[in-house]
Formats: sequence, C-alpha cells, structure tokens
Amino acid sequence: MELDLAQLRALSAAVSEGTLEAAARALHVTPSAVSQRLRALEVATGRVLLVRSRPVRATESGQVLLRLARQVELLAGDALAELDAGPGRGVPTLPVAVNADSLATWVLPALAPLAGGADGVCFDVHRDDEEHTAALLRAGTVVAAVTTDPDPVPGCSVTRLGTMRYRPMAAAGRARRWFPDGPTAQALARAPVVVFDRKDDLQHRYLRGRLTGSARPPVHYVPSSADFLAAIRLGMGWGMLPDLQSRLEEAGGHLVAVDPSGAIDVALHWQQWKLRSPSLDRAAAAVTAAARRHLAQ
Repeated sequence: MELDLAQLRALSAAVSEGTLEAAARALHVTPSAVSQRLRALEVATGRVLLVRSRPVRATESGQVLLRLARQVELLAGDALAELDAGPGRGVPTLPVAVNADSLATWVLPALAPLAGGADGVCFDVHRDDEEHTAALLRAGTVVAAVTTDPDPVPGCSVTRLGTMRYRPMAAAGRARRWFPDGPTAQALARAPVVVFDRKDDLQHRYLRGRLTGSARPPVHYVPSSADFLAAIRLGMGWGMLPDLQSRLEEAGGHLVAVDPSGAIDVALHWQQWKLRSPSLDRAAAAVTAAARRHLAQ
C-alpha cells in the first residue's frame, strides 16, 4: 500500500475545518477534489476513515491516518523552514491541547516568544479539560498536550511539569454570608457553586469529601477561565481557583479562601509525539521551563 500525501492532506484538512467545503477552501481546490482524494484514500486502505457528519470526524481507522498526516505536515513545515522556502510557506503549525487555567495563566507567555517573526511557529491551540486533553493526542488532533495523564499515549513521550494548587474561593462578602460557621456540610449543601463546564470535576471532588447523601447545591456553569474568576468575584458562587489566578484577588481582599485546608493539587504533564521536530522541541523546552517557574515541583 502506498499513501498519497495529497490524500493525507485532504483528510487532515477535512477534520481540522469540519466540512469538505471548508477543507477545499483551505487547500485551494474544489470540494469535488477533496471528496475524490478522501474516497481514493479509503479505497487504498480498505477502511472507512471519516464520518460525514457536521463537523466531520475521523473513525478509529481514520485517527491512525490522521496522526500520520499531522506528523507529515509538521515535518514538512520544519523542512521548509530550514530551506527558507519563502514567506508563510516555511512556518510550521503546532496543534497543541491545553487546559483553560494553564492557558489563562502561564502557557501563553511561554509560547508567545516562539510565535514572532518569519522563523516562528504558528500554534493551533485546542482548549479542553486537563483530564481530557490526552484524548486529543490519541485521536491525532494535536501533537502535544498539557494533561493530567502520566501514562504515555502510544507513540508519545511524557515529562512531568509540576502541580497547580486549587482552593475553594469566594467573594469576601458572600463567604461571610454563606459560611458564617465555616464550610460546614449544611452550608456547602446550600451555597451556590460555579463550575467551568460539565467536564470540570474539581468542585464536585471537593464536595464529595465533605458531603454525604444526595445534596445538590445550586450550580452556575461559566466556561471561560477569566469569566469563571469574574463570576466568583461578583458573588455568583464559590469555586475552585488556581493560586496562580487567585493570589492577586486574595491579596486585594476581593476573594477569600472558603476552606484553607481544602486545597486540591493537580499534577500536570507534557505529552508529545516522538518526532525529531525542531519546532516541537522548542515548544516543549519553553513549556517545561515556564512550568518550573510557575508550578510547584
């Protein structure tokens, strides 16, 4: 079996862009050409590679070839950059997965120096919960991820980054109102809580250690790291905030710790494909160096 690079690019573009029409625009070809390339790749492999939904998604077999396609794209970008193949053509793109809190605090400043100039890197950042980012590696969606998973995804290496400490925080006035006697089980069962999204288990993990039975406090969902902090500061509810994000608000007296003994430490790791890629290695070095400065080791 011989795999055609144009067909692999069509597969990658279809998954990245979500539709065959959008993939055609990205590749500067017609939708019919994209469809023909995908059909030819499925015939060559004897497998169904895409589910033609909106957005399209790779099947389990398609994920195998998607990983290959992304690896080829990364290596080709590195090679073109080394050859100085002209403006825009030699800039490799790194799809990476990062949890929202790391993205909002320490990861972007680490990556920013790599993104400037013609010899820089383009980043395609995928935001997901730290317990789910490894799945994007398995699917071939990204080439590296900040994840809680210490076990390497097949074909990947793992580097421990450190831990982010989360504490239950609330607006000072609300904390006095909701928890006059501290974080008792009765108070926690009634006080509203802010949760990032339905993948976010930190608040419920804290509550499971302090509540019994079927108590269900009111829940607000705020799926943005900055707005999550704002919702707590505005008194919508209490929530688990990383020290990196809450320390200035706490120092200014706007937020207080609901339960000083209720910290949860989340260990983070950097997983990346085992490729000899200068751009990927530079990103890994920048992230691990920043982690040593900002995370507990």
